[in-house]
Amino acid sequence: MNRRYRMACVMAVVVTAGAADVRADVDPAEIRGRLVLADEPAGALSLAAAKAVLSTEPKPVVIVGRIGAKGIDPFLADKASFSLLEIPADDHAAQPGHKPDDCPFCKKRAANAPIAAVRFLGADGSEIPVDARKLFGVAAGQDVVIRGIGVYDPALPVQILQITADGIHVRTPAK
Repeated sequence: MNRRYRMACVMAVVVTAGAADVRADVDPAEIRGRLVLADEPAGALSLAAAKAVLSTEPKPVVIVGRIGAKGIDPFLADKASFSLLEIPADDHAAQPGHKPDDCPFCKKRAANAPIAAVRFLGADGSEIPVDARKLFGVAAGQDVVIRGIGVYDPALPVQILQITADGIHVRTPAK
């Protein structure tokens, strides 16, 4: 065996072992058990109502929203984070075949609505490195209630609520 080949094999083992160590310290079952709320927290605010009470000073908040984004993927790969949109106040969007991206009414309403950027942090203060879809079993279009600490800076060019979450409740769809 030549020396370069052996060195490449050793490096591959070291890199693989390092990657395994990083993932080994993350226990998705423990994280789910700590963050998923069986019962919906009381007093959830719409994104618009939360925007009215939040400021640049961090404040406890409970919000309700629909996982989504304005024309982009609401999830970040390998991060316990996603974006939320306002849940429509009427059943307009619940009509069969409705496509919010093609609906002028929905487009106008969405253009002026705030977005919430939600992230879940680990004990070390960094984002949990597990995709929220896998961690919480959520998908775009689902309604969730988020409990955490929120801020809103009206000086930003985009109306975005920034939420550091410590709990999530996934609403079950009405039948």
